[in-house]
Amino acid sequence: MFVDELKIHAEAGDGGNGVVRWLHLRGKEFSGPSGGNGGNGGDVFVRAIRDLSVLQNYQHKKDFDAEDGEMGMKNSKYGKNGEDLFIDLPIGSVVTNLSTKKQFQLLKEGEEVLILKGGKGGLGNESFKSSRNTTPLECTAGTAGEKGNFFIELEIIADAGFIGFPNIGKSTLLNEITHARAKVKNYPFTTLEPNLGDFYGYILADIPGLIKGAAEGKGLGHKFLRHIRRTRFLIHCISLESENSPKEMLEKYEIIRDELRQYHEELIIKPEIIVLTKSDLIEEKEIKKIITALKEKNKEIVVTSAYDDGTLKVFSEFLSKKLETTV
Repeated sequence: MFVDELKIHAEAGDGGNGVVRWLHLRGKEFSGPSGGNGGNGGDVFVRAIRDLSVLQNYQHKKDFDAEDGEMGMKNSKYGKNGEDLFIDLPIGSVVTNLSTKKQFQLLKEGEEVLILKGGKGGLGNESFKSSRNTTPLECTAGTAGEKGNFFIELEIIADAGFIGFPNIGKSTLLNEITHARAKVKNYPFTTLEPNLGDFYGYILADIPGLIKGAAEGKGLGHKFLRHIRRTRFLIHCISLESENSPKEMLEKYEIIRDELRQYHEELIIKPEIIVLTKSDLIEEKEIKKIITALKEKNKEIVVTSAYDDGTLKVFSEFLSKKLETTV
């Protein structure tokens, strides 16, 4: 199962305690203080990796702890610092500290963000030595590391995203041009999680089907819509298999556009192309009428069918040029 949101608890390491120790020289016991300081606790970082499935690994492991610092030692030796903890998350993750509401975003592979600071090591008695206090008995405990609960939400970063109603051929089209393995069935909501495909080095995302009311959360709308926010442009798919008039096809197009607008204004200004799918199920003269109607809203329209290699080639070439020129 694809996991794109998760709550975790994390704790940075505690600082090690300082200690009271004495220097032992031949013929002169307690020659002076030599208690070392404790080591610092390990910090907690989140790190971006190119693996969308990594959140699945944390479904049954939701508590993360960095290593504590070691206590100080004799002969003025400091305790070892605790090892830092790195929590790997998919690129595109948004991490929210549920107490402070502070957010962190991971947008580049290898990016590391500090989310919790480890505790400071305590001071050993050598640190309290002075001309007036040559045999200090003081030492301090290490401080506690920070801790917190975090909500992780994935927003997929893709070059282009397929959008549209359920069961209109988005997954089939993705499979045909990228050799992805998206599940395909002839009923709505086959795709319940985003599917990705590699198109000559570009990442294409098949976003699960939207329906009217998606912006209000209907049909898992919010869960699906957020994955569109970071795509460079949209591939708006409309199926030709229904016996809808050009006017009705235009209305369907506007429903999806309205859901995008309601969810977030930035979605409606993204570059967009229209792809009319399942062209093998309708006569060419009817397709031309639909294109004429849709061109009032968007002049970039491609017609294709998964059963027609010629139209798939045309679409692939068009898409390749679009990806090269869209910033």
